[in-house]
This record gives sequence, C-alpha cells and structure tokens, in this order.
Amino acid sequence: MAGFFSELKMHFKQGNALKRFIIANAVVFLVVALFSVVNRLFLGVFDFASFFSLPSKPIELMYRPWTLISYMFLHTEIFHILFNMLWLYWFGTLFLQLFTEKQLVALYFLGGVAGALMFVLVYNTLPFFANQAGFLQGASASIMAIVIATAFRIPDFSIRLFLIGEVKLKYIAAATILLDLLSVTSSNSGGHFAHLGGAIFGYLFFLGYKRGHDITNGFNKMMDVLVSLFKSRPKTRMKVKYHRPESDQDYRNRRSTENKQLDEILDKLKKSGYDSLTTEEKKFLFNASKK
Repeated sequence: MAGFFSELKMHFKQGNALKRFIIANAVVFLVVALFSVVNRLFLGVFDFASFFSLPSKPIELMYRPWTLISYMFLHTEIFHILFNMLWLYWFGTLFLQLFTEKQLVALYFLGGVAGALMFVLVYNTLPFFANQAGFLQGASASIMAIVIATAFRIPDFSIRLFLIGEVKLKYIAAATILLDLLSVTSSNSGGHFAHLGGAIFGYLFFLGYKRGHDITNGFNKMMDVLVSLFKSRPKTRMKVKYHRPESDQDYRNRRSTENKQLDEILDKLKKSGYDSLTTEEKKFLFNASKK
C-alpha cells in the first residue's frame, strides 16, 4: 500500500496539470467514499460529503467559503467521476495543444467558480427554486469551460465517438449546451445551470484570446505569487544579465507570428494526422502546450 501511494505521489509531482487534476479528483473520491463507509458502519451523523459541497444559500456559503473550491473536486458517484474524468482527459489533452498549462489551471478553477456563482444566483432569484435549497458537487462546470474554449478554438476538428463515428467539436459543444438547457428543470436543475455558467466562462476566455487578451492573466499572476511564497529557493551566486526589454509592438509581432505558425500546424494535424508533422513542427507544438 505504501508503494502505491509513493508511486501516486511521484506521478502527481511529475505529471502536468491535467494529470494532477485527474489524480486529485480520484483521490478525493476514494477518501470521501471511505469516510462514508466508516460513517455508516458506526452510525455516525457527520455527512463528510456535504461538508465540502457548495450550498445554494449565500449565508451558508459565507460560513463555508472553502466549498467554492472543494466542490470542484468532489464526486460521490462512480459514474459521475468516471464520465467527468474522461471528458477532462479528452478535451484537456486537446486544450494543451492549443493553449498553455497555466491557462488550463486557471480555466478549471475560474470556470468552476463561474458555475458556482450561476448555481447560487438561480437558486436565489428564479421562482422555480423558491423555498428550495441545494448542494453542488463535481468538476462538470470546470470541464465545461475547457470543452467550450477548445471547441470554439478548433470547431471543425473531429473526434471519433463510440457507435457514432467522426463528429466535429462544434456539434459536440452545441449538443452539450442544448442538453443542459433542456435539463434545467430536471432533478439536477442546479447542476445544469452550473454547467452553463462554466460554458459561458469558457466562451468568454475564447473571445478574449481571439482579441489578444487573456482573461486568466490575473489569476495566473496571483498563483505565481502564492507559489513563490511557499517555494524554497536554493542559495546561488548572484548573476546579473541585461536584456533589451521587448516593446509592445515586438511582443504583438512575435505573438502574431507564433499564432499563425500554430494555426498552420493545427490545420495540418487536422487534415493529415500527427504523424504527418515534421520534427520541428512537433517540437513547436509541444513547446506551445507548455507555455
């Protein structure tokens, strides 16, 4: 057992952000399931899962602010986490070929927050939810943000679905949003509204990217500051290097050239597959996914 956890820890440390998200969700699922079993065996009254679920009542959320983040990693049903992690893996892999790892992290958290805010908003404004209270669980809103951003970036890219065949991403995204809209009065109505909140944020991210503005910059800068506060730095000799600062125009020209080259590689990837890329193109695509 110790070897298993050591290996899991190694994969978490060495893996990229996508792999870490999947591992984190799986570990939380197992821990919550274990506590649930122990709680039932000893006839406990503490509901471990609800303690980390996002409440629909603002007053409860004020006293349990951690749920704004914890709910994004909380699943209590095996098929719920299985479906979510498959979607996260499929679309997260595509996302990292188009955007950076930092943007994936930011979109996961900010898309999840957008879904949570939508959930609380509709529960406290729509007559349909009058005198009702609910709890939100799962990574669906976060994943929807990633799905929508990816689908709008390469709408005509096709993936093969079981029993269906080749389907373009734009149709998958449209079908997913339509199903959520048609399900907003179902037994999981709050969850479907949360999905739509995540989808809206994913679309806003794409719009900003298209116009040359990254709406995740503020979040990423904040995360860089937090990481630097907790990261130990080895003592090294001071080295001073002087670089000519890059002007705004130089930056825009460089980004325009890189985006054009990336679009050309993606078009080639879509038409002829990964094996058709040259070594330089594969290296460029790999480096672009790591920025």
